[in-house]
Amino acid sequence: MSAATVFDSVLFGNIFGTEEIRDCFSERAYVANLIEAECVLAQAEEDEGVIPPGVATVIRQHSDVSNVDWSLLSARAEIVGYPILGLVEQMSEWVPEDKAGYIHWGATTQDIMDVASMFQIKSGLTIVERLLRQTAVSLESMCVTYRDTPMAGRTHLQHALPITFGFKCGVWLSSLTRHIERLKQLKERCLLVQLGGAAGTLASLGNTDAGIRVRRRMAALLHLRDPVITWHVSRDTIAEVVNFLAMLGGSLGKIALDLILMSSNELNEVAEPYVPHRGASSTMPQKRNPISSEIILAQSKILRAQAGLVLDGMVSDFERASGPWHLEWAALPTAFIAAVGALHQAHFALGGLQVNEDAMLTNLKSTRGLIVAEAVMMELARYEGRQEAHEIVYQACVDAHEGKTALQDVLQKVPRVVKHLSPDRLAALCDPTKYLGCCQLMVDELLESRRRSEVLE
Repeated sequence: MSAATVFDSVLFGNIFGTEEIRDCFSERAYVANLIEAECVLAQAEEDEGVIPPGVATVIRQHSDVSNVDWSLLSARAEIVGYPILGLVEQMSEWVPEDKAGYIHWGATTQDIMDVASMFQIKSGLTIVERLLRQTAVSLESMCVTYRDTPMAGRTHLQHALPITFGFKCGVWLSSLTRHIERLKQLKERCLLVQLGGAAGTLASLGNTDAGIRVRRRMAALLHLRDPVITWHVSRDTIAEVVNFLAMLGGSLGKIALDLILMSSNELNEVAEPYVPHRGASSTMPQKRNPISSEIILAQSKILRAQAGLVLDGMVSDFERASGPWHLEWAALPTAFIAAVGALHQAHFALGGLQVNEDAMLTNLKSTRGLIVAEAVMMELARYEGRQEAHEIVYQACVDAHEGKTALQDVLQKVPRVVKHLSPDRLAALCDPTKYLGCCQLMVDELLESRRRSEVLE
């Protein structure tokens, strides 16, 4: 048991991540990707006539991650600072001598490591997209179910105006929908093949267009985009990927914070799915802590930290970075595992969220009509003018608050109110379930826009 972080820990691993995403970013998977990158490079060079026919097939036949001497590879990487030289040395032992010399032909360390990272990013984004879409579907269902469920809308943690829980779910869903759109664009723009040679010029493959043809062929074989020009020190695509994950974490963190606050005993509006002993305390048997939401909130902060690292990594010197590139080695796995872990927890929490509609209604009415003071003010403004109406209703709110009485009861004693508003009209205005604005219509429009997008996909 040598795990040192929450991401590869036996204790915390399935809280902060999933086995699937850990496997994607495992050391074994990464070295397998390095080997695959070398094999594809050879295939592309053979296809373009740069190396003799049949070489690529032999290299692939003899190259497998199961052959790796991990202790030797580790020792060589520690000395060199990178794993590629040691890996090529081992591959040269596996492959027949007359073909081994063509391994890593014309490439540089960063070419192979960047391609291996692209494999991981591409696979990681597939996992992210699946969980993101599943979470969005859960929210979509909640929008429908709670479209008309009234609750208190809160600003600065205080009652503001009535909303519906479906509207709140719709606001959460709208951000995830935009992330799905961003992800689609990101995959088209950021999944680039890398081949530039020592200084990015491809001079090692000659002064013809052979290097460009090989790079283009590699892109086709790997289903990656040809970058047109080397991006060794232009790390915007990596920064975009990680910052996308951080933005996704921010949206999930907002949802988590709302759920944490709504789960408090005082509000009691929602609870995470019940699992025996989940969220329990070692000393307080009554506790049912919102564990998933707490983990999501922590992950959102971890993701923001990784975003800062890759932004620093963009500031690279000349044609090969003297340090900033290394930041990605730490940030990429952490960001993907954290993002997938957060999505996994969000899908669990939202998929079985327990919603207490009675508590929502009770809380909505708990301020005795003060939450719809705006409704009365806007109606009274038709007769008294907006500013005068504001002052009249403001004083009524102060009196209601200090007297711990209903706003409607106070307003019924104000001559300038009853002069214009009948008792029935005033009662309707003071009913918080009747002042929902366009909540339901916006939910309907959001759901319809998602349906249209799905048809186009």
